[in-house]
Amino acid sequence: MSRRLNPGGQLVIASHNPGKLDEIDALLGPFGVRAVGAAALGLAEPEETGTSFEENAALKARLAAEAAGLPALADDSGLVVPALGGAPGIYSARWAGPNKDFRVAMARVQRELENKDRRAHFVAVLALAWPDGEVAMFRGEAHGHLIWPPRGERGFGYDPMFMPDGYEKTFGEMDPTLKHQISHRARAFAKLVAACLY
Repeated sequence: MSRRLNPGGQLVIASHNPGKLDEIDALLGPFGVRAVGAAALGLAEPEETGTSFEENAALKARLAAEAAGLPALADDSGLVVPALGGAPGIYSARWAGPNKDFRVAMARVQRELENKDRRAHFVAVLALAWPDGEVAMFRGEAHGHLIWPPRGERGFGYDPMFMPDGYEKTFGEMDPTLKHQISHRARAFAKLVAACLY
């Protein structure tokens, strides 16, 4: 993809998740692109009807770009646990219920895992859409294993139970600067930077 995001330009972040917004805003900071959240523009949260991270990310990005008349970035991400057949996967947020209580979601993962293999990975797919409908996608993964009980108050979602390979701290305990270097979202973002920001 040859299209670039210009420093000083606006980019709609097609998410209503404050944790995701903070992470993406921190990643965008060095490039001078001004992030504006979908909620700040009064954009509704679309129903995620896709069957993959890619489909959901593209759907959210296209709708936001069309509605705002600006480039839009959407992220679809989740926790993939092979021993649970890939669950919660694209339903990661839904496992947290209507109140988005990830303590409930983490407890469900723990309950369903029992004594099964605790390997897991996070997936993040970033979709960058333009108002004319063009979309580019970038995928990143972070591999590790799940611990119980959860540890740490940082991050969001399943971070307190996920320990990335090569580290002794969970994403929930890790300094955000380090997490932003090794997370699934950071890896997807590095691909976006190489294609659209440099």
